Amino acid sequence: MTVSYPNQYQNYCSFSINVYDRAKQGEKQLPIIKTELSNPKNEDQVVEDLYILNLMLDDGLDKQKVTDIYPELSKYNDTKSPNIQTFLAGIYRKTKIPDGFGPLVKMLIQDSINPPMNANFDPTEEIGGAILDYLA
Repeated sequence: MTVSYPNQYQNYCSFSINVYDRAKQGEKQLPIIKTELSNPKNEDQVVEDLYILNLMLDDGLDKQKVTDIYPELSKYNDTKSPNIQTFLAGIYRKTKIPDGFGPLVKMLIQDSINPPMNANFDPTEEIGGAILDYLA
């Protein structure tokens, strides 16, 4: 696991090649991701798993397969981590899981009242975009 988080020089995360290899495996990775999201070792693991899900959705993974692991995803609906918020919002944006709308609104309000400290990017851009896609 190697995640390079946003900093003063880059406003995005970058990942090791292993993440892309896992994403290419498609549905075979879903049980592993489900297990890791249920009992993560650290934030890096959560961010990597959410990124892998985003990549798999971009590659055409059936949205229902991700909807089926919503209970594991919902565990992070109250996160304060801008990294997790961004990737979770991306998944909700792509799948439009009905139960994801409320948590997105809550994240947007929470981040508007108490912006993430030391964030090198603004997660509300992705969160707001996801909300707009739900409303479209």
